Amino acid sequence: MPLLAASSNTLRQAWVGVGWCGVVGVIVLSLIPNPPDLVPVEQGDKVEHIVAYGMLMFWFAQAYAAGGTRTLIAGLLVALGVALEYIQGWTGWREFSYADMAADATGVALGWLIATRTPNLLRFTGSLLARKLS
Repeated sequence: MPLLAASSNTLRQAWVGVGWCGVVGVIVLSLIPNPPDLVPVEQGDKVEHIVAYGMLMFWFAQAYAAGGTRTLIAGLLVALGVALEYIQGWTGWREFSYADMAADATGVALGWLIATRTPNLLRFTGSLLARKLS
């Protein structure tokens, strides 16, 4: 039994680590001079913001299921989006945008909503691994 508990904790740590890699990716893509245009339509960057922040919120919500912790994560992600917009305005090669801030917050809200309406993928992955290990 200790092996299963240890593997569950290790899985959670790995899950959170991958989430932090996502945060670093968002920061890098937000601050480089010419980020890739992944959604080549007018205002496609708003879709990119919604998807990126939605995925981050969804991902972290899997590891932190408690409502208070999710609220904190949501607030921190929205604050990250706001901070990055201000920093972009200061860079000289990127633009400040309230619309991007709104898209980030929309993504966080959607990620939270999806996380509360779907099975917890971290628990599901953990149960699959537990079956494989037993």
